Amino acid sequence: MDELGKAIVAGTYPVGSILPGDVELAQRFKVSRTVLRETMKTLAAKGMVVAKARVGTRVTEKNLWNMFDSEIIAWHFDHGVTEEFLLQLYDIRLAVEPFAAGLVAERANADDIATLRALALDMAAPGHTTESLALADLKFHLAVADASHNPFMRTLGSLIEAALVGMFRLSTPPSQNGFATIADTHMRIVDTIVAGDVVGARKAMEDVIVEGRKHVRDAYAAFSEVSA
Repeated sequence: MDELGKAIVAGTYPVGSILPGDVELAQRFKVSRTVLRETMKTLAAKGMVVAKARVGTRVTEKNLWNMFDSEIIAWHFDHGVTEEFLLQLYDIRLAVEPFAAGLVAERANADDIATLRALALDMAAPGHTTESLALADLKFHLAVADASHNPFMRTLGSLIEAALVGMFRLSTPPSQNGFATIADTHMRIVDTIVAGDVVGARKAMEDVIVEGRKHVRDAYAAFSEVSA
């Protein structure tokens, strides 16, 4: 499934194409027909393929793919994520996470607030690498989703993770690109939550996401200049 998923995302099997037949795929991957059928069922459940009698298994249009699926997101990163893809992730974050922060301002309990404050303080710890800061950032945003006490918010975790990983991969170490202020901007989210300021919490979260999107754009712009 992983190999076929990656191949579909990479365009080896483009939209509208018919995948090789069962016999060919079973021989290629050295698996049984049962394993192959389960693989196709899983890819179909992700919206990536559809099987039709006497036609075969066809790759569907991308707008039918479940882009909230963590494996589909991972396959995009394996292929080489584009600026458009990352910015689309930030579009979804802007649509969802500020509202989640507002919910936290309304619903957070003492344990939620203590967790968020500790995670924001962890971002200010000395000696962070790009990778460790990315992990600290991810933990904070997932904790916000949890503290909204809305289970649908937590299911968006794979999108948040992909956007953050993509941003930090593109960027230089925090001491060089302004990420040193990341603890401050996230602590502002916590402060508005503690104050029960729904509008303020939404705005503070929006500011953080907009700043991340700017880093993505700046990184791609710099890459384009170097390439030119």
